[in-house]
Amino acid sequence: MFRNREDAALQLAERLGARKLKDPVVLAIPRGGIVLGAVLAAKLGAELDVVLARKLRAPYQPELAIGAIGEDGEIYMSPFAYDVAGVTDEYIESERKYQVEEIERRKKLFRKVRPAVEVAGRSVIVTDDGIATGSTMLAALHVLRAKTPHEIIVAVPVAPPETLDKFRPQCDHIECLLAPRFLGAISMFYSDFQQVEDDEVLRLLGDVASRRKQA
Repeated sequence: MFRNREDAALQLAERLGARKLKDPVVLAIPRGGIVLGAVLAAKLGAELDVVLARKLRAPYQPELAIGAIGEDGEIYMSPFAYDVAGVTDEYIESERKYQVEEIERRKKLFRKVRPAVEVAGRSVIVTDDGIATGSTMLAALHVLRAKTPHEIIVAVPVAPPETLDKFRPQCDHIECLLAPRFLGAISMFYSDFQQVEDDEVLRLLGDVASRRKQA
């Protein structure tokens, strides 16, 4: 159990502190991941940015991811997607269009504060506040792998073992504090799991960028 996202991030930073990193950058999956990302960036002396990937929601069960779409527009479907009630090609196309629009909205909003960083040749740490099916993280990893970083590190507080196994071909190292076989809701592992809004993402991106300029 973590007190809050900051507590989880401090524990991850301690695990990663001894690792030799090459010009590190932390990429957070918004919105919840940005809180962890800001702490990791501060502790590891890294840049902070967001990686924009969105889950494709199941009909009638918006918390269930049947897949995800990356910033590059490529779709990754979960193996069970078509077993979920209401999932058809038409539904997936409709959900894809909705999530593309949301990615573009966030891109316009967040890039006013933080232009996209260059990741080629660098140690890239990708973080979120927890992972269930892993579709969104997998989409993010596919996007990043194409940009030829020095290494990709997945750093998350909690994720089930079978989900972590999905990431191994797409990253170089995984740091996960808790790997319960039966996950349930991510919020169950936090005493405080408040909603993170866009304003908080913008503030944290701006704060970390300002500190680096002053350093």
